[in-house]
Amino acid sequence: MGLLARFKNLHAGQRCVIVCNGPSLNTMDLSVLQSEVVIGLNKIHLGLHQFGFYPRYLVAVNPLVVEQSRAALAAMSCIKFIGKHAASHLPQDAFTYHLPILGPPDDFSPDLEVGVREGGTVTHVALQVAYYMGFSEVVLIGMDHRYDFTGAPNERRRLDGPDLNHFSPEYFSGRDWQNPDLVQSEESYRAARAAYQATGRQIIDATVDGACTIFRKADHRAILGQCRR
Repeated sequence: MGLLARFKNLHAGQRCVIVCNGPSLNTMDLSVLQSEVVIGLNKIHLGLHQFGFYPRYLVAVNPLVVEQSRAALAAMSCIKFIGKHAASHLPQDAFTYHLPILGPPDDFSPDLEVGVREGGTVTHVALQVAYYMGFSEVVLIGMDHRYDFTGAPNERRRLDGPDLNHFSPEYFSGRDWQNPDLVQSEESYRAARAAYQATGRQIIDATVDGACTIFRKADHRAILGQCRR
């Protein structure tokens, strides 16, 4: 039994909120997340002072993201799930666990010890983490699912000027990033939706004005802050 086994069904029957990093976060009152189990993604640390909540968990798998943020991530006092491809930038410790990464196809893996599918988006990995921990309801916010970029999907580019695709203009400003692949992301989301539905669980997209059409929509003001632990 590996280190990740301690998280299996740890939150069986509970609800979590996965906080993605889209600019729509800036339109929300996120202080209500203080009463939720939160899984933050990637560089969510850039907004924590502004947003008024702290995640219980964090997921980051992209080596560029982890390398650029390793000092800030290392300082965070939450449980961090870091993809194996980025493991050299953030060693395992009491707060940091490395996730095995499985190759194609980009479907859905229910077992973290076996590995996760990246699926073109860290959100898909977070959905697998939440599933393994037993959450029966997952609420997504900040998953705007729209980007302004040049070049091909998955191409590595340098972003000059402010970052308009994330909640902070400093997110990738002056740094390299990888262009998103929305088609691949949607294929992954369909796989996640099917896996959750097959076990009577649900994924709810409460993103403000989100462009993704894969998950059931809900108004965040009607559900967040109503703790269901």
